[in-house]
Amino acid sequence: MWILDAHLDLAMNAMEWNRDFTQPVSILRAREKGMTDKKDRGQGTVSLPEMRRGRVGLCVATQIARYVKQGNRLSGWHSPEQAWAQTQGQLAWYRAMEAQSEMVQITDAVSLNRHVDLWETNPPDDAPIGYILSLEGADSIITPAWLEKSHAQGLRALGLSHYGPGTYAQGTATTGGLGPRGKELLAEMERLNLILDATHLCDESFGKALDAFGGPVWASHNNCRALVANDRQFSDDQILRLIERGAVIGGALDAWMMVPNWQRGETTPESSGVKLEHVIDHMDHICQLAGNARHVGIGTDLDGGYGLEQSPGDLDTIADLQRLTDLLSARGYSADDIVGVMHGNFLRFLREAW
Repeated sequence: MWILDAHLDLAMNAMEWNRDFTQPVSILRAREKGMTDKKDRGQGTVSLPEMRRGRVGLCVATQIARYVKQGNRLSGWHSPEQAWAQTQGQLAWYRAMEAQSEMVQITDAVSLNRHVDLWETNPPDDAPIGYILSLEGADSIITPAWLEKSHAQGLRALGLSHYGPGTYAQGTATTGGLGPRGKELLAEMERLNLILDATHLCDESFGKALDAFGGPVWASHNNCRALVANDRQFSDDQILRLIERGAVIGGALDAWMMVPNWQRGETTPESSGVKLEHVIDHMDHICQLAGNARHVGIGTDLDGGYGLEQSPGDLDTIADLQRLTDLLSARGYSADDIVGVMHGNFLRFLREAW
């Protein structure tokens, strides 16, 4: 069964981790052996060949570049113009992958249906991976007027914030509402029919953004606060509000979001016992709140600044997502529900949005 993964930081890995994603994961790991500049060197789980092997035929692929104002200790760029330039470099990598027929950009219902037809039949071994361009954190949008430039480049989804304080909204591990021009950006998103990604919004910004935005909303990679207590996760009230808006929520595989009491840099998959089964717990919690299985999907965030050291212990590469079908079946989910989780729910959402 083919898979839609709603969150992968492919260009970030290619450009900042210097990973040639046209190569097998085994080669990427071997080339990073002995490197210590990043905590996850030699621990990567994603590459384009591995996505094909796991039938991950369509993904939401990001641009990401944080603008950090003076006094903000998070890593990032010191001006929105620098952040914009970083996202343009990431876009150039996607364009290079398109030129090599490694990837294909999906921007509308026509290109979506054409690509789905390819992956629902018997795609060739070198079939291109489809990607929908998303921006994780809006700080690189210099002013709301710049959003039209991004839309023309293929941007179709946008999260207002990432970690910490942001220009247009506040993110994970901080507090506060929309920035001075947050509503203006949301209005421009609505005009351009961009999808609002509610992931990473702090609680107040989450509420303010959904109040102000009338367009389509999803959460690309988020789990449940009821199971893992942290403001990075959604509360039940937030989940119910997303369900009311017709959102789909992608289950994330960052281990600290899957099981409680994970200490980053200390806890390991072995010591915690974290498995793929745990993301099913989060999906099932959402399904119980919704009363159906129409609002959950997959948004792994694999290699999103971490690797095997912070992934489920029974996952070696992204190809192991295929194991989710048996895990869902063992929980009593029907064949139709499983199709929905693996790709159908996000696919329905996109067709309705476009």
